[in-house]
Amino acid sequence: MNAPIKSGTIIDYTSKDGCDTMATLFRHRCKKYGKRTAHREKDLGVWNAFSWEDYFNHAKWIGLGLRSLGLKRGDVISILSEDNKEWLYFDLGAVCIGAIPSGVYTTDSASQLAYLVNDSGTSFLIVENDEQLDKFLEVRDEMPTLKKVIVIDRDGLRDFHDDMVMFADELYELGKAEDKKYPKLFDAEIDMAKPEDIRMLIYTSGTTGRPKGAMITHSNMIFQIKSVFQLLHGSESDEQLCFLPLCHVLERLFSVDSQIAVGSTVNFSESPETVFENLQEVSPHVFVAVPRLWEKIYSRLQILRKEATPIGRWAFDWAVAAGMKRAEYQMDGEAVPSGVSLNYKFWDFFVLGNLRRMIGMDRIVRGGTGAAPISPELLKWYWSIGIPVLEGFGMTESAGVATINTVEHNKVSTIGITLPGAETRISKEGEIQLKGPHVFKGYWNNPEKTAETMTEDGWLKTGDMGRVDNQGYFTITGRIKDIIITAGGKNITPAEIESALKFSPYISDAVVIGDKRKYLSCLIMIDQENVENFAQEKQIPFSDFTSLCAAPEVVELIGKDVAAVNKQFARVEQIKDYRLIDILLTAEDEELTPTMKLKRGFVESRHKGLIDSMYK
Repeated sequence: MNAPIKSGTIIDYTSKDGCDTMATLFRHRCKKYGKRTAHREKDLGVWNAFSWEDYFNHAKWIGLGLRSLGLKRGDVISILSEDNKEWLYFDLGAVCIGAIPSGVYTTDSASQLAYLVNDSGTSFLIVENDEQLDKFLEVRDEMPTLKKVIVIDRDGLRDFHDDMVMFADELYELGKAEDKKYPKLFDAEIDMAKPEDIRMLIYTSGTTGRPKGAMITHSNMIFQIKSVFQLLHGSESDEQLCFLPLCHVLERLFSVDSQIAVGSTVNFSESPETVFENLQEVSPHVFVAVPRLWEKIYSRLQILRKEATPIGRWAFDWAVAAGMKRAEYQMDGEAVPSGVSLNYKFWDFFVLGNLRRMIGMDRIVRGGTGAAPISPELLKWYWSIGIPVLEGFGMTESAGVATINTVEHNKVSTIGITLPGAETRISKEGEIQLKGPHVFKGYWNNPEKTAETMTEDGWLKTGDMGRVDNQGYFTITGRIKDIIITAGGKNITPAEIESALKFSPYISDAVVIGDKRKYLSCLIMIDQENVENFAQEKQIPFSDFTSLCAAPEVVELIGKDVAAVNKQFARVEQIKDYRLIDILLTAEDEELTPTMKLKRGFVESRHKGLIDSMYK
């Protein structure tokens, strides 16, 4: 294994291209690239391009328009919309005049919207369309701080009139008039930004208690982009696909601030449901996703393999085997023997190259994964087909990234090395803790919770248990709050078991149970598409998702995968019984976080009957 990157050069992490705030860097980048493409968005089947000049002008009109309506420095605006260029225009427009943008998930209910607006003291609410406007209308009397609601898309609202509501095109006109009246005002506002100012509020997903607004500063983000790109290559010719919610710190880092840093092009996915199709059309150079999506792509390819001819399946298996031999050397940082390399090149030419083109990853330089554990076997599989997927670690409170693997310096099953300029340690209790310029300013109007998340000597508590090897690579062993202590007194961290289960193409997610109980059991969420294909292939009758989960053949199918995973673990860590969650969950369901992770506590409470049935 190669040693992590070391450098004797002193690097300034406080500025990028002479800019010490994202506002000034945004202006610098837009002026530099002008009419070059910054974004692409699909409309009626056609990808339309929008320039850096468009980016700056729309942000300027929004910023000046909001200022003329009464938005002041330090005020909060909330954005309730799917990913699109307007999300970014409002984001940077607010930042440039000293306001604080805060995202709201489109899956949030009206009551959740009211909570976030009130907690942040939001002055202006931006909604995408009539569907999201309905949420405001439902709870409008519960949000006294709101001055105005701005709707991006007029469709379905042509005849709608409300004194509290205006449309984005009206705001643009207002901003244009202000710019004409005060042509130097926007630049003056940008110049007033300070590194310690809040660049954005990111609300935690609220898996335990109410969501909290993490204050991420300009200096946090400048450090992130300077530090991350000491380890990862970024180019202005890179194409990216934006599809995770922009409320999430990971997507904000990579599709907004990192894009501004390197000058790459961001393509907006049409919707969460069209990610795979858009991936094929864009063929990005960089693709960062949560584990669930990497698992889904793998599952789809397994379906295609099953549907192939016998010769096709034979070729696929031999190609992956050749890639696996090569990947073992690559992932250990060793030179690939010439025979192994030649064998891989043969199969890459005839099979693997076509496979990557088919899924839209023929130009991929690197893939990234984070936000949840991922199976090491899945990472190896991707490397075997020529897609280097790198695991990293971070949290909202660390402004996105804290540790990371690279293509040149990668250890599977670890979360990588610490970002240059930052520190990571393992506490006496075994917790991973962070310190450095990436650590957030604190929780919005919540000093008590801020204090709880910091140690007495100023380190950020991550809540994750872990270890570090002699080369500086960190490994997460589990969440502190998720540790299972069985009735026999054995301490078990379920994350590794759950990741192994999710490597199965038939298992979407899993929650291991066993705290204060005699043995481990598991609640399993099946992969609907793959299991339905299995049922159709085997002519197993089912009428809906519930009946599919109840089919004895499906239960037996999952049982075989559970048995296979059990062989990887000690007897005390093996699953003795399991049940299938027979409710089809979506992002709107409370059991799932916006990044499609099961909320352990909520699942255990909601499905108590299923759990109890495994211990009778």
